[in-house]
Amino acid sequence: MTDADDRRRAREMLDLEEGRGPVPLLDDAGIESLLRSSRRIAVIGASPRPGRPSHDVLVALRARGWDAVPVTPVAEEIAGSRAYPTLAAAVAETGPFDIVDIFRRAEACPAHAREAVEVGGTRCLWLQLGIVSWEAARIATAGGLLVVMDRCSLVEVARIFGATVRAD
Repeated sequence: MTDADDRRRAREMLDLEEGRGPVPLLDDAGIESLLRSSRRIAVIGASPRPGRPSHDVLVALRARGWDAVPVTPVAEEIAGSRAYPTLAAAVAETGPFDIVDIFRRAEACPAHAREAVEVGGTRCLWLQLGIVSWEAARIATAGGLLVVMDRCSLVEVARIFGATVRAD
């Protein structure tokens, strides 16, 4: 990373914190409505290693009743479920997803946003806690998707539905 990259990331985080982003993001009520009406979640960047946030969120979402599907090129199976190398492959085999939940660096998110728009049927692009990409948010919004950034889906599930779920 260069100093310019660090400055850009800091500026994007500040814009998010201060509500100055170029596209609207879902608020608490919007997130609640989304989670209550969604059944399928693609977890992009899911890790096969227990203890990694992407693995534990995947397992916990399943424990709470969502059809959470791992999307990663680094594993064929995660937590007993087939993993798909791309979102397009997962959609082709299993159908569309309501939410595309991304556990990747901000720089990788615009490509995932484009793919989420292209595969169709996706309602929301969700960038996990610590991930801010206004470029991905613009792509998703232009494609008709809702956007959540810098929020953990599992934390939001606990906030809305109560008691946390452990992934073990």
